[in-house]
Amino acid sequence: MSTPVMEPAIASPAAPAPPPERPKSLRLLWSFLGPHRKTMALGMVFGIGSAAAGLALPMSIKAVLDTLGTDTSIMSVILPTLCLVAVAALLGYGQGVLLGRLGERIVLSTRAMMVHRLLRARTTALSKHSSGELVARVTSDSTLLRRAAASSLVQLTKAVIMLLGSVVLMLVLSPLLLAVTAAGITVIFVLVGMLMPRLGRANEQAQDAVGRLGGVLDSVLRAIKTVKASSSEDQESGRVIAEAQEAADQGIRAAKIQTMSGVVAGAGSQLAIMIVLAIGAWQISEDVITVSVLVAFLLYALQLVDPVTNLIDAVAELQVGMAAAARIAELDELETELDSPHAMPVQRSQDPFIVQFRNVMATYDFSKPPVVKHLDLSIPRYGHTAIVGPSGAGKTTIFTLLLRFLDICGGELFVEGVPARRWSLEQLRNKIVYVEQDTPLLPGSLRYNLGYFRQEATDGEIWDALRRVRLDQKFAAVQGALDVDLTATTMSGGERQRVALARALVARPEILLLDEATAQLDGITEAAVQECIKAAGETGAVVTIAHRLSTVIDAKSIVVMERGRARAAGTHQELMARDELYRDLIAALKIGPAQPHIPQPPPPIERPDPRSRGRFSGQLLPSLVGFSWLSTKRRPSGAREGQSWMAVPTRPAAPSRRRY
Repeated sequence: MSTPVMEPAIASPAAPAPPPERPKSLRLLWSFLGPHRKTMALGMVFGIGSAAAGLALPMSIKAVLDTLGTDTSIMSVILPTLCLVAVAALLGYGQGVLLGRLGERIVLSTRAMMVHRLLRARTTALSKHSSGELVARVTSDSTLLRRAAASSLVQLTKAVIMLLGSVVLMLVLSPLLLAVTAAGITVIFVLVGMLMPRLGRANEQAQDAVGRLGGVLDSVLRAIKTVKASSSEDQESGRVIAEAQEAADQGIRAAKIQTMSGVVAGAGSQLAIMIVLAIGAWQISEDVITVSVLVAFLLYALQLVDPVTNLIDAVAELQVGMAAAARIAELDELETELDSPHAMPVQRSQDPFIVQFRNVMATYDFSKPPVVKHLDLSIPRYGHTAIVGPSGAGKTTIFTLLLRFLDICGGELFVEGVPARRWSLEQLRNKIVYVEQDTPLLPGSLRYNLGYFRQEATDGEIWDALRRVRLDQKFAAVQGALDVDLTATTMSGGERQRVALARALVARPEILLLDEATAQLDGITEAAVQECIKAAGETGAVVTIAHRLSTVIDAKSIVVMERGRARAAGTHQELMARDELYRDLIAALKIGPAQPHIPQPPPPIERPDPRSRGRFSGQLLPSLVGFSWLSTKRRPSGAREGQSWMAVPTRPAAPSRRRY
C-alpha cells in the first residue's frame, strides 16, 4: 500500500512582484549570431575593404590637385582614383548582398529555435502567454533581430574604422583643424549618449505593445462568432485599436528619440565643418596649409558625417536588437517536456488494469490547494469507463496527468503496471489518442488530419472511419476529397468533432481519451458514435468525460469525481441506487428519473355509465351515423389537467443541499 502524501500547505497571498528586468547585453545578442560568425567575419572583411578604399580616396584627390601646374601627367593620378572608386563600389555591393543573406539566415535559425522551443514546452507554461503574443515574438521580434544582426554590428565596425582612419589622416594633414573637429564630435557623442537609454526603453515598450496587440486580436478572432452574435464589433474593434494606438504611441516616441539623435549628429557635424572651413581659409591666407590640404581635410570631415551618423544608427539598431533578443530569450525560460533519466522501454503486460492512480495528488500552482487529492482510480484494459462530476472536480486533470502534460506531486501513477515517470514521453503517448473538447483541426488535408496518429493508414481505412462517424456522404461527392485542404472548407462544430473521432478510429489506440467528444452531435449521429465507442472498447480502454446521459449510461464503469477525489464508481443503475451526487447530476440533465424507476400497478379500467350513452362525449349520434365525429380515445385516468399523456412518470427528488 502506498504511503499517504501530505497535502501542501496553502500559501498566504502575497503582493504581486514587479516583473523582472530583462537582461539586455551584446553578449545575449551575440548568442544568436554565434552560429553565423564566419559569414559575419567575411562581411566585416568586405566592410573594412570598403572603408579602406574610402579613406584612400581623399588622399588620391589631394594628389590630383597637387599635380596641377606641374609637368606630371594628370592621368597617372586620376586612374588610381577611379580604381579606388570602383573597388569601393564592388566591396559595398558584396557587403550588402552578404549581409542580406546573413540577416535572413539569422531570422530563419532564430524562428526555428523558437518554434522548436514552443512546441516542446509544457502546456502549463504556454497557457501563461496568449498565442498572439507568442506569434508576435516569432514573427516581429525575429525581424528586429535581423536588423540589428545583419547590419548593425558590421556597420558599427565599418563606422569605427572610418572614424579612426579619418582622424589619423586628418592629424597628418592639420592637427589644429583636427582638434576643432574632435571637439565637435565629442559634443555630439555626449548629447547622443544621453538619448540612447531612453531610446532603448522606448523600443522595448513599443515591442511589448505590439505583443499585447497580437494577443488581444488573436483572442477576439477566436471568439468572432460570439462577437458578431452580440453585435459587439465596434466594442472589440475599439479594444484592439486601443492596443494598436498604444503600440503606435510607443513607436512614435522611439522614432522621435531616434530622429533627435540623427538631427544632433547631422547638425553638429555640419557646424563643425563650417568652423573647420573658416579656420582652414585663415590658415591658407597665412600660408600654413595649401588648398589641396584643406580640400582633403574637408573631404575627411565630410566623410566623418557618414561614420558618425552610421555609428549612431547602428547603436540605435543594437538597442532594438538587444530588446528583441531579450524577449526571444524569455522563451528559453519556458519549462520544456523532458524524459526522466530513468525512462526505459516498457513491454506490454497482462495486468487487467492498464492505468492505475494510487493516492495521486496534483496541482497547477503550488501556492494553491491541489486540484487532485488522494485519487485512487483503476481503468480496465478493455471497455468503456466514464468520468462524471461537477465542474472543477478534476475530470480533465486526470487526462492531463495521464498524458503527462502535468506531473503528479504525490502518490503514484501506473501504466501497464509501470510508474508513468519510467515511460518515455514518446512511447507513452503512442499508446494514447486524445480527442479534445474543442476538437481543433490541423492545417492541411483531410488525409493529413485523419492519418495524423497513424500515417501508414490506407485510404480504405480512412473512408471506413468516415463512414462510421457518418461523414462519408459529405466528402464522397468531392473530387479528391482526401486531399482537400480543410482550412478552406466550412465545417460545423459537430463535423469537426466527427473528424476528430474518425482520426481516433484510424489510430486504433490502446487508450482512447474522449473529452466531451459528442457534445455537439445530434441524436442520430451520436448513436452511431456510441457504436464506435463500444467497438473501440472491445479492443482497448475508452475513457470519456461526459455530462450527457446517453454517453454515460452504457459505460462499463462510471466514476463520480468530487473535489479532486473519486467518491464512487459503478454502473448507472448501481450509482442511481446508492450515490446522491450522481442522482443530482442525472436529475439536473432533465432527461431521466432522479430516482430508480419503480413500476406502478396499472390503474383500474373504468366502465362507462350506460346512462351516458347517446350524449355528446366526442360522438355525434353514433347509433344513427355509424362513425365517430371526434376521436373517442380516452385520456389515461391518472393524467391531470395540463399534463401530456406522453410524459414519463417521475418521482420528485428532494432538493440537494450540496453546492458546487
